[in-house]
Amino acid sequence: MKILPWEYNFQAFTAENFPDLHLPVLVASLLMLVITIVVYNVRTKQLHRHAIYCQMYEWLMWTGVITFSLEIVYWIFRFDFIMVWGTLVIGLATMVWTRFRRFPPYFAAYERQLAKQRYFSRQRFTHPESTIRAKSSRRRRRR
Repeated sequence: MKILPWEYNFQAFTAENFPDLHLPVLVASLLMLVITIVVYNVRTKQLHRHAIYCQMYEWLMWTGVITFSLEIVYWIFRFDFIMVWGTLVIGLATMVWTRFRRFPPYFAAYERQLAKQRYFSRQRFTHPESTIRAKSSRRRRRR
């Protein structure tokens, strides 16, 4: 260590200044970018009838794409290290906030709505008469 620890934040993010982090940040960013896109595609196909879940995965996908793409840009253009870790912290915090703070109230409301629909649907078909077709008032004459 030749400089103070907080002064590393203002050093260019290169292999010479950060030999332990330079390549792993690129590999992790590429890997997380691909994983984010694959998870979005798989989960939205599975949950295409549940719009609130698709919205959450869209939020997570765009947050991941922005965060991990910026990390790759920082790696290529050798930004200061404070930009690299700052973007990573803010991006991951946004993903956690989206999953655990923003959408759970919407999930609870959606579950209540589904429960009401199931209840009224079940109530309508519990009576035996509801499945029997009513006789028409006019009968057809056969010749």
